[in-house]
Amino acid sequence: MSQGQIIAIFIALAAGKPVTEIQQAHAVPGKGLEGDRYFIGAGNYSDHPSPDREVTLIEIEAIQALEREEGLRLPAGAARRNLVTQGVPLNHLVGKEFQVGEVTLRGLRLCEPCKYLADMTQAQVLPALVHRGGLRAQIIGEGIIRVGDMINPV
Repeated sequence: MSQGQIIAIFIALAAGKPVTEIQQAHAVPGKGLEGDRYFIGAGNYSDHPSPDREVTLIEIEAIQALEREEGLRLPAGAARRNLVTQGVPLNHLVGKEFQVGEVTLRGLRLCEPCKYLADMTQAQVLPALVHRGGLRAQIIGEGIIRVGDMINPV
């Protein structure tokens, strides 16, 4: 696995609310990132609780490719993923445990774009982010995730 790092962290207080960029987040197994909409049960899909809603990641390289290949400008926070990474292919982490700073995560499945994301941003992100919309992960070990934390295999 390539070593990557966290370059941004985002949370939103409720479904449809703007995301806020933060420098660190407390990750709690079974809950998510403290202060985020899914942690408090106020996310768009909170009525369907699942470990794959605990934390989401997206590669900055995928966001940059949208602009380069499709002419779509999407600020990192607009992707509505919690963690923005650099230098690590997230698709390779499905089914694997990995360390983000002091926190252990397990990649569960790809975070494919959905109609809700398209409605919140622009319709063209739906086809443009297929298979590169990020990763849904479960928090295995509690701790603090910080901007600048390295991503390593367990």
